[in-house]
Amino acid sequence: MHARPIFSIIIPCYNAANTLGQTLSSLQAQTLTDWEALLVDDGSSDATGAIIEQAAASDPRVRVLHNPRKGPSSARNHGVAYAQGRIIAFCDADDIWAPHKLSCMAAEFENPKIDAIFARIGFFRNCPSDARVFSTVPRGALQIATLLGENPVCTMSNLCVRYESFLASGGFDESMIHNEDLEWLIRIVGQGSQIIGYDDILVWYRNSCSGLSADFAAMRQGRAQALVTAQRFGVVPNKSAEAIYFRYLSRRALRLQTGRLLPLRFALEGVLASPIGFFGDTRRGGLTLLGALVTPLLWPQFRRWLFSR
Repeated sequence: MHARPIFSIIIPCYNAANTLGQTLSSLQAQTLTDWEALLVDDGSSDATGAIIEQAAASDPRVRVLHNPRKGPSSARNHGVAYAQGRIIAFCDADDIWAPHKLSCMAAEFENPKIDAIFARIGFFRNCPSDARVFSTVPRGALQIATLLGENPVCTMSNLCVRYESFLASGGFDESMIHNEDLEWLIRIVGQGSQIIGYDDILVWYRNSCSGLSADFAAMRQGRAQALVTAQRFGVVPNKSAEAIYFRYLSRRALRLQTGRLLPLRFALEGVLASPIGFFGDTRRGGLTLLGALVTPLLWPQFRRWLFSR
């Protein structure tokens, strides 16, 4: 009988042929090798299926699952249902891990009081070396109030959670496509799980001008659903949290270059909601507003160069 691995890595895959190879290479470069990877094909129509079958044939730690066209929430839940590891590590098929990610996470999980861990993220377009924007982690355990501003976890590629804790949370809401990760985080924190941040860049997040991460209207609708969950735990966002959220949307719109006026609209909504909240981080707030103000005046080529730095 095989020993239970430390980590089960769940990777939803949908038409990811252009990026999945880099993601898998970053897994195979991990300094901690005691893991399994469950690649959940969500009904891809490109070469994704062939890539994951080849990965499974060449590495016995890799398994292939099929969950056609049911969405990322269902794919993650489906992967966990087949997981054998003590810790679940989620990764998207276009993101990249630092080689020491799993070894750092394993060391932190030696503390039995910790249920889940996230780290810092570098945002890149072509390769991790071009990243110029990096997330931060708050001190202490993650709180619902923090999540209602700018979610410091940022992406599920950045989270490891104990298997039992994930099961106790009930998993992801499969009816949600946008902000399902936020809703789940609010729920698991509200149920009493301890989630902490690790102050090192362990994940590289690929910015894309298309796909779910660029659909701002749907993101806001998904957040509204997440706020309903927060209210069940007695937490309602204040004006400061709303301002921080709009600052986040403005910064994302600048990074993704989605329109000339959209970043400014988000920034102004944030300032109007709460100047103190928007400029609570003076540097971040000031640079976000400045970028939103000048971007309509810039040539598209220069704007693309400037905000991808």
